[in-house]
Amino acid sequence: MRQKVTVVGAGNVGATTAQRIFDKGYADVTLVDIVEGLPQGKALDILESGPILGSDAKIIGSNTYEETANSDVVVVTSGIARKPGMSRDDLLLTNMKIVTSVIEETSKYSPNSIHIIVTNPLDAMAQQALKISGHAPQKIVGMAGILDTSRYRTFLAEELNVSVDSVAAYVLGGHGDTMVPVIESTNVAGTPISQLIEPTRLEEIVQRARDGGAEIVNYLKTGSAYYAPSASIVQMVEAILFDKKEILPCTAYLNGEYGINGLYVGVPVKLGSEGAEEIIELKLNDQELSALQKSADSVKELVDIMQKA
Repeated sequence: MRQKVTVVGAGNVGATTAQRIFDKGYADVTLVDIVEGLPQGKALDILESGPILGSDAKIIGSNTYEETANSDVVVVTSGIARKPGMSRDDLLLTNMKIVTSVIEETSKYSPNSIHIIVTNPLDAMAQQALKISGHAPQKIVGMAGILDTSRYRTFLAEELNVSVDSVAAYVLGGHGDTMVPVIESTNVAGTPISQLIEPTRLEEIVQRARDGGAEIVNYLKTGSAYYAPSASIVQMVEAILFDKKEILPCTAYLNGEYGINGLYVGVPVKLGSEGAEEIIELKLNDQELSALQKSADSVKELVDIMQKA
């Protein structure tokens, strides 16, 4: 019996995520959106690709949540997207209301599910999901670090003309301008990145990774990134469904790790069938630890605004 994944939001991120999961055939998918006909049409289109791809998975679209019942994983992508000139934080209160409504429904129909939060501002939305769901903190995780790390690794591989597989790196912290690439542990085939790229150029690459989402928004004008985000989501879904115990940079609830308490922040996580099963504490230098805590402070500011709303 195939496992079940619900994707809430049939926009570009959600629909592409649903398509990627369906293509692989290991899970049935329910695609949910409030726009009548949108998830049904996209789901049917994806379903009809099954004979070509060799996928016997099922996918349905729905405007209500009954069809999501007993999902193993729920991916929340719904919310308004950024437009040029907007920061992720500009979306806060609107998306807080959307995520609240979604989590109330999905946690009711799938009380044992693991939720992956994608809606921006992502770290704050994960905090809101925990509050609304009543789930244990490890059952709520956010997709951010994988995407930020992928952008960082992409630019490093391009700079050095090497395979992306040869670049090992982590990006921690909040999903936004305060994200923290861990320079000291970044390496190419074991060689520290600081020995391969001079500091000024490396900082330019780091900044491009921080601005990776905005760069795409500025190109698209009427939308935001979805190919790399959906691939990042699927990596998390697979780690959970297959109980891989894979260590991935995710937004997770910290309870004293890295000196941060009661807050969702991007850190390395052992991801398996129980969700964020362990927080991995990297040895950070003073500058990196300070940057991570500053990033956490930015997340805390958003959480405080939500609490007052």
